[in-house]
Amino acid sequence: MKSHYKVIVIGGGIGGCSTLYHLTQEGCTDVALIERNELTSGTTWHSAAQVTNFGATQTMVGLKSHSIQLYKKLAADPENPINYHHASGGIRLASTQEHLDGYNHFISLAKGMGVNFELLDPAECAKRHPLIETHELVGGLWDPLDGDIDPAQLTQALAREARKAGAEIFRHNPVEDIHQKEDGTWVLQTKNGEVSCDKLVNAGGYRVNELGKMLGIEYPVISMEHMYFLTETIPEIEAFGKRVPLLRDPLDDFYSRQEKNGLLVGIYEQRCKTWGMDGIDPNFVNALCPDDLDRCLDNMERVFERMPCLAETGIHSIVNGPITYSADGNPLVGKTPGFDNLYSIIGLRAGLGEGGGHGKILAEIIVHGESEWDTWCIDPARFTSHANTEFTALKSIEDYQNEFRFHMPHEARPAGRLAKTTPIYTTLKMQHAEFGVVNGWERAMFFKPDADYKFEHSFRFTDTDKKIVAAEVKGVTENVGIMEVNGFNRFEIKGPKAAEWLDSLMCSNIPKTVGRIGLCYFLTEKGNVLGEATIAKLSEDTFWYGSAAAAEYKDMDWLRSHLPKEGVEITSLTNTHTILSVTGPKSRDLIASLSPRTDWSNEAFPWLTTKPVYIGHAQAQALRVSFSGELGWELHVPNEQLLLAHTLLTEAGVDYGLIPFGSMALESMRLEKGYRHWKADLITEFDPFESALDRFTKIDKEADFPGKAALLAKQGQPMRRKFVTITVDCDIAAAHPGDSICVDGKVVGTVTSAAYGYRVEKNIVLGFIDPEYSVEGSEVDVEIIGTAYPAIVVSDCLYDPKNEKVRSK
Repeated sequence: MKSHYKVIVIGGGIGGCSTLYHLTQEGCTDVALIERNELTSGTTWHSAAQVTNFGATQTMVGLKSHSIQLYKKLAADPENPINYHHASGGIRLASTQEHLDGYNHFISLAKGMGVNFELLDPAECAKRHPLIETHELVGGLWDPLDGDIDPAQLTQALAREARKAGAEIFRHNPVEDIHQKEDGTWVLQTKNGEVSCDKLVNAGGYRVNELGKMLGIEYPVISMEHMYFLTETIPEIEAFGKRVPLLRDPLDDFYSRQEKNGLLVGIYEQRCKTWGMDGIDPNFVNALCPDDLDRCLDNMERVFERMPCLAETGIHSIVNGPITYSADGNPLVGKTPGFDNLYSIIGLRAGLGEGGGHGKILAEIIVHGESEWDTWCIDPARFTSHANTEFTALKSIEDYQNEFRFHMPHEARPAGRLAKTTPIYTTLKMQHAEFGVVNGWERAMFFKPDADYKFEHSFRFTDTDKKIVAAEVKGVTENVGIMEVNGFNRFEIKGPKAAEWLDSLMCSNIPKTVGRIGLCYFLTEKGNVLGEATIAKLSEDTFWYGSAAAAEYKDMDWLRSHLPKEGVEITSLTNTHTILSVTGPKSRDLIASLSPRTDWSNEAFPWLTTKPVYIGHAQAQALRVSFSGELGWELHVPNEQLLLAHTLLTEAGVDYGLIPFGSMALESMRLEKGYRHWKADLITEFDPFESALDRFTKIDKEADFPGKAALLAKQGQPMRRKFVTITVDCDIAAAHPGDSICVDGKVVGTVTSAAYGYRVEKNIVLGFIDPEYSVEGSEVDVEIIGTAYPAIVVSDCLYDPKNEKVRSK
């Protein structure tokens, strides 16, 4: 072992070995992997090792497709064959229309990544998988490339190829301590001596938080016990003549795949158990938990009814081992917030099926700073302070119990709720708010007509959309509405170099005049869109930086990584203040009635300006901006006075027709204006010109902002895709993010946001499309729950394109 490496990976499971392999593929060969025991000796060795293309986002589909192609390549090595049953096919069963609607959405989403799924009726499900009964079924999703692979052989193949390329692997060498020097270098104390590196990767599997303690980090990852059993030989399988497809059953909470001439059957029991919460025996290596089939008895009866052959078959062996879960079920792959050179590839509950793609993404981030795909869905920065171990355990149990049940639109599941609330949560609840969750915050989606109203989650329009949300939009448009926007990022940036520094980071112009507000964008080093910030200049050396609630750690991490040694300070006010958005044609009159010492006229308080104000005796910073497209202000109120400000506005609002409104109404209104949403419409796969942000992109500004060189180098090159607004001729449903945009059946684009626009009476889609179809008036089709509907590319602003309402006098 050398004394120093460019990158060290800790952990020799699928995540660590895939990262090591892909680092060498990216040209980074001064790398080492350190494993406390043997490769695959943690969770990897006992994995059920299913390899599917199915994913809930295009990034997940892309990384799984990469895994499949990589595994095929590795398995084709005649000198080192891998037992990979590729393309056995797999069925995900459906028992409701909601399942079918969801599967139709996922079929369209996958099509945009070059992956073809198929929707089957119950008879075809039984034809392709002759061991199942079809009672209570309405169909299934067919994945033709579904399969399974030998986990040890795969991991050893990745390790072998990495070694060939120059990587080194050190087994039986536990890491005992980690510390960081002032220059950022990591120093590892191992059983066999000290070693250092420039960049460090935590691929510790179920020992992730043992490494976390050495690093001073509590990762939102825990382990769950998971059990599967292997059957004796099943005569029907012997007689079938080919491998039976894999099966995943959300109704009965189990999966199965062929193992020799029997089945491997895994159960996701409701009486599930966490594992290792109080520490893990250091000798737990290549080990399993005690068998505990009793806790699966509730499932077993239903499993036998679905596959009657199991009732006549003996159980050969039982495997009960730990698998890791994160707080939302997706892994943590990427840079660790707060560190410039610490990375993770952890929480891989489906590690074998996805591990190839996860390693590719992490290697690209380590070497190039970003991946070819937007990776927010697996970015460690998506979890903030609320995601402690107890929260993670609650969410992991919930995810385990719903393993094959995808989230419905606007569904916010009950575990771990109330993690972040403001002083007016109870007030809004008494107004019958239906809450969703944003970065742990309880945020009102809409207001129910009464406490007993049941929110129907659906891929189709429901009464919630057509009646309640429509009424909220109408109330805002005709009178005035109030919405709490909690968790909105609010960083105070101050110091003698603050203006110069901010200007050096943004591809946009920052506001130059005290009291002015600007919408600014910043880029990756490759010139793609990284983020969006509302920047308000409060004084000559003080700015407020505002961005999406979900970006709290992501944006702070990026800003701090560029912070100069002196002259600029950043203080987070994210959790100390909350926005009350007051918007609508009567908003000025309402606010002025409570704030007579402030001149709220258009001349004194024009659009895109800010000033400190009082609402009654509640202090606030008022910003004249509006995400709804109506006249309005954002009132940024200290949380200790939030209840006061909200109470005063609510009471005074009676005379102005004030209504509370939620995020679903705001979503409808912002689409009518063509306003973007971070990590929906603003992603790292496209540059600002492809993202139709030309008017905000000042490529000729003097500052050498991040990504400028890449943008200049791309000048004259054809665009990959172009961001557009589309209206769809469909009355039954909105599109959903990931749905395909097609011309003559060929995919030419992808939906990023969609909703019905109640003011313009149009079904609206935002998305990226091939440039040749981006011209206004181009006719396309948008796929919505299984049907291609005619659509047309339109102006990017359908409502008040001259901004007369937001500028209203």
